[in-house]
Amino acid sequence: MNNQKIFSVSELTSAIKSLLEGRFPFINVVGEISNLRRPGSGHLYFTLKDGRAQIKTVLFKMQQRYLEKQPRDGQMVVCRGRISVYEPRGDYQLIVDALEFHGAGTLQLAFEQLKAKLAAEGLFEQADKKELPPLPRHITLVTSPTGAAVHDFIRIAQRRYPQVRISVYPVAVQGDTAAGEIREAIVDINSQMDTDIIVLCRGGGSIEDLWAFNDEQLAGTIHGSTIPVVSAVGHEIDFTIADFAADLRAPTPSGAAEMLLPDSSILADRIAELARRLRHTMQSRMDRYQDQLALYRQQLGGATHPLDTLMLHLDHLAGNMEHAMQNLLTTRQARLNELDSRLQQKNPLQVLLLFQHNILGLERRLQQAGKRVIRENEQTLARAAGLLDAVSPLSTLARGYAIARKKSGRKKIITTVDQVCNGEKIEIILHQGRLDCSVLSTSKQSD
Repeated sequence: MNNQKIFSVSELTSAIKSLLEGRFPFINVVGEISNLRRPGSGHLYFTLKDGRAQIKTVLFKMQQRYLEKQPRDGQMVVCRGRISVYEPRGDYQLIVDALEFHGAGTLQLAFEQLKAKLAAEGLFEQADKKELPPLPRHITLVTSPTGAAVHDFIRIAQRRYPQVRISVYPVAVQGDTAAGEIREAIVDINSQMDTDIIVLCRGGGSIEDLWAFNDEQLAGTIHGSTIPVVSAVGHEIDFTIADFAADLRAPTPSGAAEMLLPDSSILADRIAELARRLRHTMQSRMDRYQDQLALYRQQLGGATHPLDTLMLHLDHLAGNMEHAMQNLLTTRQARLNELDSRLQQKNPLQVLLLFQHNILGLERRLQQAGKRVIRENEQTLARAAGLLDAVSPLSTLARGYAIARKKSGRKKIITTVDQVCNGEKIEIILHQGRLDCSVLSTSKQSD
């Protein structure tokens, strides 16, 4: 033991490097691309794998000019290059000089086949997608509670719309049990939780990392959910079967928060503008109707028509007034209902309730003003009726007086004896009834 050479780490790594590079100076390796990434240097780093093993691989930027197209995860390729050891980390890797595309990888091919099958079964139909509420009260995240994705979603959601309630349903998002746990979570939330939206939340990763979201049974569970399901899995370039089955696909978990929740500051500005326009519109119309009421009051106050004409005119004015006020109230109520619906969708509850209270107060004042004007007009009519009654000829007849008039022609009222002659037929109008008489004699002297 003591006679054996003792290697330092550097010496051993260097010896292994010389052995590998000498044994495999140039080789061809076929496999599937996974975990492809391109850092700022422009080099491509990925894992080349098959069903039982994998090897780290690098394709330097200068060698990429020979590529017929850009590689991506899941593709089968043939890499021509050499084996080397990166001594600082002790990793052995394949340095690629040339890369040829060799068809789709096993997982990518399985993904495309399942996608085509479920599409043919109608699982991805746009007509079946459920509508998402514009202002969700409660969002449930189906995710790993320790991942960065859930914290990104919550941080952005609280910044944009702090009124929303967020629950986390913990599940595994990677591994053999992940798909089953996610399915059970969706079923459990549908049966037991009062929530507006379910969000499947996971950060980026390789096709293997995201494979739980390519489960056929999970796609059926998402499609059958009565609660809208949003898929926020991976990065923007990552696609899973869950993305196509969900009611909405978000590019990232943080992007889902941006898409599902409004900016509360913009919402508050919009509400304030709607309230200002509502107050201005109501004040303008109230001023116009006040002017109309004043005109009606002036016309009624100066009425000199006979009683029947005056009453018809008053009925006409009252009908017009009631019709105008009813139209105003109907229009205002319809407008208020419309604004109430819009504010219910876009306005925090406290601000909405305040404006509803103000609107009801203005409506009561308007109704009270209308009733007051009608009451004043009725009093004016009563005074005019009393005046007409006082000067009416009918009142004079009731006190014992009579009216004599000719029977022929225009039945002119007789005020002097010169208007009649002896033997002429005349009629006498009494308070109750009429007398037909003949003039026997006339005299200009009164007894």
